[in-house]
Amino acid sequence: MKYFVIAERELVLAFALVGVPGAIALNRSEALDAFDRITGKGGVVSAPVDSERPKVLIMTEDVTAMLEQEVLDWQKNGGYPLIVEIPGLHGHLQGKKTLTDAIREAIGIQV
Repeated sequence: MKYFVIAERELVLAFALVGVPGAIALNRSEALDAFDRITGKGGVVSAPVDSERPKVLIMTEDVTAMLEQEVLDWQKNGGYPLIVEIPGLHGHLQGKKTLTDAIREAIGIQV
């Protein structure tokens, strides 16, 4: 399965050490360019064809916040790549629910 990461420089480098390619995104413009290139949105010429497109797109919470509407639209579409949101270098964003919190809320029990 192919993966791709869009994050800060340090996280992109860390993922590259284990063989996961990525793009550095420090602002909305860079994040949107990488997102469009990987998903093939917006008529980007250099976008990979479906068979070469990563199946999992890993994005930090910071990058996801920059592309909130684009990510929501992509997730509603239900296509590949699937988007996985991870905390950035400085931990979870204030007010964001962790996966554990979401599970507790959904099933109503504490594990």
